[in-house]
Amino acid sequence: MARKMGVFAILAFALYGLFFYWYLFNFSSTALPFEYQGTSADPATFLNGRELDLSEEYSKTRNLLFFLSAPWEWLFYILIMLTGLNSCFKKWAEQATKRRVLRTPIYLFWFSFAGYLAALPLGLISYSLSKTYNISTQTFPSWMKDELIDFWINYGTLLIIVPVLYYLLKKSPKRWWLFAWLLSIPFTLFMMFVQPVLIDPLYNDFYPLKNKELEAKILDMASKAKIPAEHVFEVNMAEKTNAMNAYVTGIGTNSRIVLWDTTLNKLTDDQILFIMAHEMGHYVEKHLYKGIAGYLLLSLAGLYLVHLFMQYALQKWGRELKVPDRVDIRSLPLILLLLSMLMFLSSPLSNAVSRYQEARADTYAINMTKNPQAGIGSFQELTRSGLSQVNPPYLVKQFRYGHPTMLERITMLEEYEIKHRKD
Repeated sequence: MARKMGVFAILAFALYGLFFYWYLFNFSSTALPFEYQGTSADPATFLNGRELDLSEEYSKTRNLLFFLSAPWEWLFYILIMLTGLNSCFKKWAEQATKRRVLRTPIYLFWFSFAGYLAALPLGLISYSLSKTYNISTQTFPSWMKDELIDFWINYGTLLIIVPVLYYLLKKSPKRWWLFAWLLSIPFTLFMMFVQPVLIDPLYNDFYPLKNKELEAKILDMASKAKIPAEHVFEVNMAEKTNAMNAYVTGIGTNSRIVLWDTTLNKLTDDQILFIMAHEMGHYVEKHLYKGIAGYLLLSLAGLYLVHLFMQYALQKWGRELKVPDRVDIRSLPLILLLLSMLMFLSSPLSNAVSRYQEARADTYAINMTKNPQAGIGSFQELTRSGLSQVNPPYLVKQFRYGHPTMLERITMLEEYEIKHRKD
């Protein structure tokens, strides 16, 4: 039975991959509707022929890798349970020490290491693809360093969460999901508070914006928006990528507005001010805190569904999965499998909310700057630097896009410009 389940899982993954290959490369179209052709949103008006071809090639392959990555993770969880490798991790931990308190960290190390190795092929393909299309400028040693940092941060996070989770499973079999959710609230807030000062600097160097004249303009905008900002931070991303970005991170006194140096190098001051006004729109409309609230509500529903599905899965396939009971550490891959599936399936909803908030921030930015051309120019340059699609396929938009498409963003600015030109 276990062998049949494994074969079925591999076959399902292969068919899923073939479907999305067909969908992305043969079925879906990224052509603009006729009414948008020749407008500022038409990539043919701001990209040359080679850039147009590269954008399509890169985006299709990148999207395929995205759709393969989550099921690849699910396949890993399923196979390590069915093959007994998961049980080996527990056995090795028991053989390594007689101290029960040390067995969970040892099991988690082997489990995390196996997961790291399983994810490495897709990671290498993604890195190679970015290098081939000149998106990534990162050296392989630097990329491996970031991957290892990811590994240790993920391992450390599991060391904190897993012992507490299994304590709750043992003490409250029917309500563990509720108590786990309650504990996740302060933990999530704490991680968001420390991320800008403890985690992000592990990957890159952050420092106050060097261009003091530009910083003064940004802080003046922040003052008008009643945002208590003292600094704008830039981060040295040019050694890793040619893409551009700006974002808000952290909460409370650790909140930061961050600009990649690639953004500073490629955009004009007016375009950067539009981007900063967009980020200020998130702050003014409290999108960060609304996002946290939404995430916590989804996580409550998700943990409850994991509770129900795990009960059903263990009753029906517990022997095949070699997981005798949910309080056994060997149930961890099943829990992570269910969480990953639920997160993937709920991503269209969370992305839709995010796109709404991003559209609101765009509206705030244009109302503050009154400079639609700066916004249009910044979005066109973002498209060029990231070789992104202006009008992505429907499923790509639903599952990948936390921002409105560039077609939607540029069209909104053009409509604003036309409306106010008449005024």
